[in-house]
Amino acid sequence: MQITAFNQIHKRLGAKMAEFAGFEMPIEYSGIRDEHMAVRESVGVFDVSHMGEFWVKGPNALELVQRVTSNDVSKLAIGQAQYSCFPNGKGGIVDDLLVYHFSPEKYMLVVNASNIEKDWNWIVSHNLNGAILENASPVISQLAVQGPKACATLQKLTGINLSEIKYYTFKTGAIGGFDDVIISATGYTGSGGFELYFRNEIAEQMWNSIFEAGAEYGIKPIGLAARDTLRLEMGYCLYGNDIDDTTSPIEAGLCWITKFNGDNFIDKDFLLMQKQEGVDRKLRGFEMIDRGIPRHDYELTDQDGNVIGRVTSGTMSPIMNKGIGMGYVHKAYSAIGTEIYVNVRNKMLKAKIVKMPFINPA
Repeated sequence: MQITAFNQIHKRLGAKMAEFAGFEMPIEYSGIRDEHMAVRESVGVFDVSHMGEFWVKGPNALELVQRVTSNDVSKLAIGQAQYSCFPNGKGGIVDDLLVYHFSPEKYMLVVNASNIEKDWNWIVSHNLNGAILENASPVISQLAVQGPKACATLQKLTGINLSEIKYYTFKTGAIGGFDDVIISATGYTGSGGFELYFRNEIAEQMWNSIFEAGAEYGIKPIGLAARDTLRLEMGYCLYGNDIDDTTSPIEAGLCWITKFNGDNFIDKDFLLMQKQEGVDRKLRGFEMIDRGIPRHDYELTDQDGNVIGRVTSGTMSPIMNKGIGMGYVHKAYSAIGTEIYVNVRNKMLKAKIVKMPFINPA
């Protein structure tokens, strides 16, 4: 198993560790609910150094990124970031990712840990015009500082006015006494905050500085389990659960990152056909009416027990105190308010289709 630069810190703090995407990662520290509420109400810190970072540089950088991603990269100003996906040429998704625009000939792609090798091979295989590629994943650490007190915590460590870093923008500068830190506002929790990218060598000092700055707010380390419940309350997709090589961005409700007004990109014609003609299944959020917790791969049925879909993600929402989930359902059952059933250990529990996000944190 690979480890991040924070591995020993997690163990000293008593984290429950487990394998995730080939890395030994902290799953929880003080408990999922406690960590979840710390992020919703104050501030928490996630080690997300397992994520992958690729640099795409040179005169043909834009052409390559535009061709392999579904969103319109040409609309990105310098200092902006964009959520996107790699269409796989067969109507599915290689991965979802973030695209950062640093300069006219320099982009950073942030990909999922489980797909680093797959994504790298995909980009290399489509680099037909000589863009300069660098897989910087092994040398970059990343911390996500999330929650309503994240800005106040990090502002103590930098002269950059963090309130000027709007959602899906970023700056590079000094924080915690270290230069060249990428400070990004592209969070995965819905509670605000920042992601910090920096070199591995300063990882421990950065961690200590952040926790010292956040002490007055009750800052806590947060594991991957609470990261999952936080993102699910917001209806954010998780690759491998809600999207994968068999799901199209149109089915997944990701039309907003699939732009047909730009240059040609992989699967453009097929996805445009899906958008215009419709799809047979749609990714929808649902909340439980009966008491129960939906889990990945549970069957979704109609009132007669006929299978109409499957759960892709599910949990007990700490904020709502009820079971919530996402899943692909047949289009006939996809309207908001439609009652469906979840097969939980051979019990048919009632649920209803709802609009996402499930909550609207302040």
